[in-house]
Amino acid sequence: MKNPGGTNHSDPVSEFILLGFPCTWEIQIFLFSLFSVIYVLTLTGNLCIICAVWWDHHLHTPMYILLANFSFLEMWYVTSTVPNMLANFLSETKTISFSGCFLQFYFFFSTGGTETFFLSAMAFDRYLAICRPLHYPTVMTVQRCIRMGACCWLCGFLYFLLPIHLISQLPFHCLNKIDHFLCDPGPLIKLSCVPAPATEIICATFNSVIIFSTLLFITSSYTLVIRAVLRVPSAEGRHKAFSTCGSHLAVVSLFYGSIMIVYVSPTAGNSAEIQKYVTLSYIVLTPLFNPLIYSLRNKEMKEALRKLFKTVRFSQKHERNI
Repeated sequence: MKNPGGTNHSDPVSEFILLGFPCTWEIQIFLFSLFSVIYVLTLTGNLCIICAVWWDHHLHTPMYILLANFSFLEMWYVTSTVPNMLANFLSETKTISFSGCFLQFYFFFSTGGTETFFLSAMAFDRYLAICRPLHYPTVMTVQRCIRMGACCWLCGFLYFLLPIHLISQLPFHCLNKIDHFLCDPGPLIKLSCVPAPATEIICATFNSVIIFSTLLFITSSYTLVIRAVLRVPSAEGRHKAFSTCGSHLAVVSLFYGSIMIVYVSPTAGNSAEIQKYVTLSYIVLTPLFNPLIYSLRNKEMKEALRKLFKTVRFSQKHERNI
């Protein structure tokens, strides 16, 4: 016997249908075009930061090494969800396989978790540079910075293994329509044939722990940084310190402000529409704004990008002359 979702009650679900944004075909085409442009701009902006840090030896410092890692991470973060979302805008079936759904779930949450660790590492770097300037060269060496970055990647990709495993073991025999544009834990848990309050609480706990612990660490670090900056006698010194820290704080506010709305409370408490639109903001918009924030508010980064663009233009002219 078939249920309204199109699956057999006794057979496990082999694929899910991502409902996405129900709208007319013309609006689907418009959204596809809009988000395609944003996706390309996001990749281009973050790639420019990576190239600028790679080619400019003045930026081979812990702060910019962490920033380049963060930009590389942002590229994978958007790629874990946006290409599939774009494909679904043009698809009539909008299906995703069971394994593909949980792979997307894993990479989306792992890259998102890794972002929280990198933002914490960047806050710690600024704390050492401003509050402990005499110890900074010996404590935050390039080698230690690389190890710290590797630790962020490792912790981010290990942290959500248990919640993802628990959700994947739920019985999905009844429905296969996900009221979202990606495989998110809340809509997935709602598709389970049996209530799963324990799994829901565990997922909410894991989300809360990583969000609040890293946010508390970042807030504490920048509180100490601001206190130290206010003691700096030079107005120019205060402006430079606030400029760098202001970029970090803007990124932190954008990222944490949106994810806390969706993932801190148990998933059953959020409406599907709120989840979709808030998720869209930090999947599509935040990674787009981050390169702009770091490049426009940072004098050294702007100078490195100018050098990069000059080099690219010179190479193009040289190739045309040849």
